[in-house]
Amino acid sequence: MKKVLISATTLIAACISTYSQNSGTYFVDGFHGGVYGHYPMESYTKYMSDLLDQHPDWKMCIEIEPETWDSVKVVTPEEFVRFREKVAGSGRIEFTNPSYAQPYCYNVSGESLIRQFEYGIKSLKRNFPGISFSTYAVEEPCFTSCLPQILKGFGFSYASIKCPNTCWGGYAAARGGELVQWTGPDGSALLASPRHEIEALGDNVWTTIANGESNDDYFKACFDAGFKHPVGMCYQDAGWTWGPWLGSDGRRQGETRYVTWKEYFEDIAIDVEPEVYHFHQEDACGGLVWGSEVMNNIAREVREAENGLVGAEKIGVIANLANGYRYSGRDMDEAWRCLLLSQHHDSWIVPYNNLKNKGTWADWICGTWTGTSDLVRDRVIAGAKASFMTRSKEDRQAYIRVFNTLPQKREEVVSLEVQEIPSGATVSLTDADGKKVECWFGPVDGTKRLVFMAKVPAFGYASYKLDFEGEGDAQSLCTPANVLENEMYRIEFNPDRGGTVRSLIAKKDGRREVAAKGDIAFGEIRGYFYDEKAFRSSADGKASTYLVEDNPFEKKMRVCGMIAGHPFVETVTIRKNDPKIDFDLTIDWQGNPGIGTFRQNDGWANPVRSCYDENGKLNVYFTNGLKRAKLFKNAPFDVCESRLESTQFNNWNEIKHNIILNWIDLEGRNGKSIALLTDHTGAYVNSPDKPLGLTVQYSGNGLWGRDYHITGATRMHFAVLPHSGGWEQVESEDRCWNEPLVCSAEAGRKAEEKSFIESADYEISAAHLTEGGVLVRLYNASSDDAVKSVLLDGSFNSAIETDLEGNELSAISLGSRDGRKV
Repeated sequence: MKKVLISATTLIAACISTYSQNSGTYFVDGFHGGVYGHYPMESYTKYMSDLLDQHPDWKMCIEIEPETWDSVKVVTPEEFVRFREKVAGSGRIEFTNPSYAQPYCYNVSGESLIRQFEYGIKSLKRNFPGISFSTYAVEEPCFTSCLPQILKGFGFSYASIKCPNTCWGGYAAARGGELVQWTGPDGSALLASPRHEIEALGDNVWTTIANGESNDDYFKACFDAGFKHPVGMCYQDAGWTWGPWLGSDGRRQGETRYVTWKEYFEDIAIDVEPEVYHFHQEDACGGLVWGSEVMNNIAREVREAENGLVGAEKIGVIANLANGYRYSGRDMDEAWRCLLLSQHHDSWIVPYNNLKNKGTWADWICGTWTGTSDLVRDRVIAGAKASFMTRSKEDRQAYIRVFNTLPQKREEVVSLEVQEIPSGATVSLTDADGKKVECWFGPVDGTKRLVFMAKVPAFGYASYKLDFEGEGDAQSLCTPANVLENEMYRIEFNPDRGGTVRSLIAKKDGRREVAAKGDIAFGEIRGYFYDEKAFRSSADGKASTYLVEDNPFEKKMRVCGMIAGHPFVETVTIRKNDPKIDFDLTIDWQGNPGIGTFRQNDGWANPVRSCYDENGKLNVYFTNGLKRAKLFKNAPFDVCESRLESTQFNNWNEIKHNIILNWIDLEGRNGKSIALLTDHTGAYVNSPDKPLGLTVQYSGNGLWGRDYHITGATRMHFAVLPHSGGWEQVESEDRCWNEPLVCSAEAGRKAEEKSFIESADYEISAAHLTEGGVLVRLYNASSDDAVKSVLLDGSFNSAIETDLEGNELSAISLGSRDGRKV
């Protein structure tokens, strides 16, 4: 690579003068990486400072993980002070990505993105007092549609939507001219340098032509397009020692000027009229190895930790408002730190790489980071539950308390293990009004469970008095059957075709949801096993189907079958008044079968890749009768309508956004729709010749030629939602799915209920304790401009609007409605 760079630089030196007569050319150089991303701790800070001294016209943009500097000032304290002085005084250094762990952004929750910047900015400001942030720019494709709004909330004014020298994991779509107003779904906009329409992808599989002056075509294309101030970019990986990327001042002969991004926007490109660029989520083209075992595990662990920490904070707030409980802020900070590290882009693109010589990225995520987050979550929730228990030995009574972390009232089935109740006992529940609540108690998969329909007020809790008497034997249910039915659905399974769904009737409107498309059945799990040179399917053979739970609230069918000689178990659950149909799938792989379009042996530089082709992967399909359907999908703080006629691609030059974050919704004519909800970020399939599908498994060659193999069982949790309420209903159901009602059995004094925050219009993205009160972050997924309100309990004395950094913007005047503040 070094030889190529030298020869290319030599070639361009003769060519650049051709363009300088038209206008100046500019280049943004800098460094990327950090303590987790190959930053040589003993030498690199000195190396960067030395470069600044050696090349007085050179400038540097920094995308170094914030935590790096905590280590630098311990390992090389003198060099840390030296570099900090250059940051404060030279004007030649700009920090352009203060996120804590440089996530890809499109693959995690919107709240996670806010915490990435919140924790990262605090860390950098602690080490570099007085630092400010103007431009968001990155080496990797770390983009998502809501970023303009988040960045503006943290005080940013500019952005680069490029990653010219590191596109291994994808890139932003080519859109726009010289400058754009990068506009998010809420209308927030930043002045930005896009990946221009003339900025072609390179001949390799990791660059665009803007990555250096060696790409003469880039500047020529810029001038031909009428650009006044063409700018290229390269963020060198920390550890590289090429010096200034374009060569020394003498080799450049002053023809191309090094600039920071802030300088480029504020001093150079000031005469360029930007066009409005409404960034669509599908403009974030991410090409990762979706469906591989390691990716499935990482994505599922991260999702569980995301949901868990946000939920724990909210339950902690509810307990604080009710009785003064406070969780440890230090513990919660460490939990978030670990979660943020698990969202590092290297966690997802090089999960098998070694990290700190103590295991791989995947080992750290699934063995340490998300585990730490989950431990803190459990400790916070346990403390909140315990804060409601009476310590008095008199008048002790068993109660069930149910917490609701959403700002809307909920009436849903809950199920909790209660080992203290004797098997076969007669159980009764009484609510806060003294009314009997129907419930069921019995064995489920070897555990004693209490199941009932809980009615819980918005962002609060309800508790129920629990009584039981008598005991006897009760056996778990396991009855051969092929029909699962309640008041909402009748689902008939076909044991002769691997337990796929023969018929699914939504009773509410009497419509059938299953329609044949080719020979693929609803619920069929199918993929290409390339060593066998054949598609194999769960429908190839027979399966056994058993009814394993049948009570007034929950009904479960268990399907046991085989896929190409590998056993699978799928549990399908329907609940009273719940439109979601839950699926829990486990595939017990016998060895490491190759699954994908073909066995690839040249995955390093070949743009055609088996790991991109979702049609060859193992997918679970959902045949339906929807014609000319639109597809909607959610993204961090966004919902968009897909522009893709087909998700099919297999070439690095043609990456498509075939990513499911939380849900996708296929909306047909006449208001008939079917949505998929998933427990982890992954990929989906949708094309005119295939039914809607969810990617389950890939096994084979991936990025950099790495073998993405199978070492254990595949476990997935997803749901199907037939509906007629538009994507808004899907968004609402997904919130309930990700933040389920939380139950506890306790010793209390009375049945009671309480609501602290209620809103029909907003989602609570976060609610957590601060030193002076409670921070509540509200998110409105709807695009209408109607006036929206929030009802507050009397526990709140005042309200202040802040930006994302916590700076006060204005006081909020509180009125009253029905005895509550609004």
